[in-house]
Amino acid sequence: MDTKRLTVAQATIEFLKKQYTKRDGKEQPFFAGCFGIFGHGNVAGFGEALKQNPDFTYYQTRHEQAMVHTAAAYAKMKNRLQTFACTTSIGPGALNMITAAAGATINRLPVLLLPGDFFATRSASPLLQQLESGHTQDISVNDCFKPISKYWDRIQRPEQLTSSLLEAMRVLTSPAETGAVTLAFPHDVQTEAYDFPMHLFQKRIWYIPRPLPDFQLLKHAISLIRKSKKPMIVAGGGVIYSEAEEELKSFSEQFGIPVVETYAGKGSLHYEHPFNLGAIGGTGTKGANKIAEEADLVIGIGTRYGDFMSASKSAWKNPEVTFININITEIDVFKHSAVPLQGDAREILKVVRKALGNYHTEKKYVEKIHAYHSEWDKIVAKAYSCENPDAPVQAEYIGALNDFIDDQDVVLCAAGSLPGDLHKLWRTKSSKSFHLEYGNSCMGYEIPGGLGAKMASPDREIYVMCGDATYLMMPSDLITTLQEGYKITIILINNSGYASIGGLSQSVGEEGFGTYFKYRNKETGQLDGPPLMTDLAKNAESLGATVFRPQNMDEFKDSLVKAKNNTETTVIYVETIRDRKLQGYAYSWWEVPIPEISVFPEVIEARKQYELNKKQQQQYIKPNQY
Repeated sequence: MDTKRLTVAQATIEFLKKQYTKRDGKEQPFFAGCFGIFGHGNVAGFGEALKQNPDFTYYQTRHEQAMVHTAAAYAKMKNRLQTFACTTSIGPGALNMITAAAGATINRLPVLLLPGDFFATRSASPLLQQLESGHTQDISVNDCFKPISKYWDRIQRPEQLTSSLLEAMRVLTSPAETGAVTLAFPHDVQTEAYDFPMHLFQKRIWYIPRPLPDFQLLKHAISLIRKSKKPMIVAGGGVIYSEAEEELKSFSEQFGIPVVETYAGKGSLHYEHPFNLGAIGGTGTKGANKIAEEADLVIGIGTRYGDFMSASKSAWKNPEVTFININITEIDVFKHSAVPLQGDAREILKVVRKALGNYHTEKKYVEKIHAYHSEWDKIVAKAYSCENPDAPVQAEYIGALNDFIDDQDVVLCAAGSLPGDLHKLWRTKSSKSFHLEYGNSCMGYEIPGGLGAKMASPDREIYVMCGDATYLMMPSDLITTLQEGYKITIILINNSGYASIGGLSQSVGEEGFGTYFKYRNKETGQLDGPPLMTDLAKNAESLGATVFRPQNMDEFKDSLVKAKNNTETTVIYVETIRDRKLQGYAYSWWEVPIPEISVFPEVIEARKQYELNKKQQQQYIKPNQY
């Protein structure tokens, strides 16, 4: 067998360059390059290998967590058909990736992590930054990645690399199993040379199938739909990853079934479509939540049924409600005792649509759906209208941006009060134009996520909306957007603290404790003094961004025009009050346990309401009837 002598790190990069995915006849390289911060755990191994392979682009970043966020956002925009590798040194560099790696796995997004590790020979132990254990020497901080990785391995010898790389690619390219994959590389093993088989470095295409479920399960699901009087569809991210938007539209129209959207599924239908009732659950619309209350059948497509969208398992109140789940992932397809149609969403919808024939919901049901749709459009228009142009609130900034951007442009967000408002209010006009990381709801995702989205879709304008608290978590990769020439526009809304949790604190009787950005009061000893004198606009300017400071709505709209004409990353900095103007519509609950006993009357009252809400919760457990 022909061989090629390379170091382990060189062989890894050489292998990654030759990996491709193919779906529906379209082929693309799986890896767009490698993000990395070099330290003593990878500079001599992967650092040298990346320098030797300039055709596998290396991207410099400012924080290890940020680079994984960027890779995940890129993979999300690419429907999981492409991603990045991320390399770090041992110790804090590796550990910094954990938060974002968990987010990638929670959101079913492929990212390859290549952290450095201790010496396999243990010749110099303990190393700088090495974790020591009193009961074993075969452990490092990289073992922390095991519970959040879909595949994990430590390469102790060069001979192990071949099988490990192939297993890593199997998982990364599996629609059903994908997430963060971690391959830990000891310092010394990275630099060891070995005669690797040439076949390892030949082009390899990973075909992405579109599987169908068992015929009997399909038959049973079709029978349930035909019997249903008030069915509904929950569109999750799997609709978009499967590129099933047009099939969903045809399915909904042909049979008169309303569609509600999760965070990841928002954009599955155009907001003007009369069967689109928008967001569901704790951040849902009136129509979506009302329809859910009476639904006798729920068709979940590509959703993991997170607690926000299920109103903590209280959204569906009909005691006879039944679930059909269409999902590529086994853990999701069985949720809520559903009829499990495991496979590709687009192809399953085609089969079911053909088999249903002339089924259609009743005229009164369709009229109710259309009425809810029209009513919500008026509610959004009212929320968008600016009552006081000199002091806009958050919803009004959202409206101004929504009215301004082009249909293909992208709004991106992750944490705080903005996601809830965006889920309710954003008028999605195209697939991929709404990008929220809400599986992990990770503060700090926004700027590196914006970079990843822009790298994946350079022809689209990317508008990052974030509050002051999440901005402070991770602004450093503003520099990377400038370094690489990927322009994003950031709408930075300063509301003086943790507004989302502040609102939650108020709702549970705790008056926003610990959520305002204020000086410590010497008299009370609490953080209830004057507001902190921070200037986030100056911070953004110091990192190289162009910054605008509009003082009213007219100036904000003018800033949007200037930002669009600018060729570099731009920050539009505005201040607003915490009053988000929007409350829940219909029954929309999110479970946050409240103390059973308290000295605060507000908490005691909140506990009473909590106990009432708990009574609405269900487990949706039914025996199967196949």
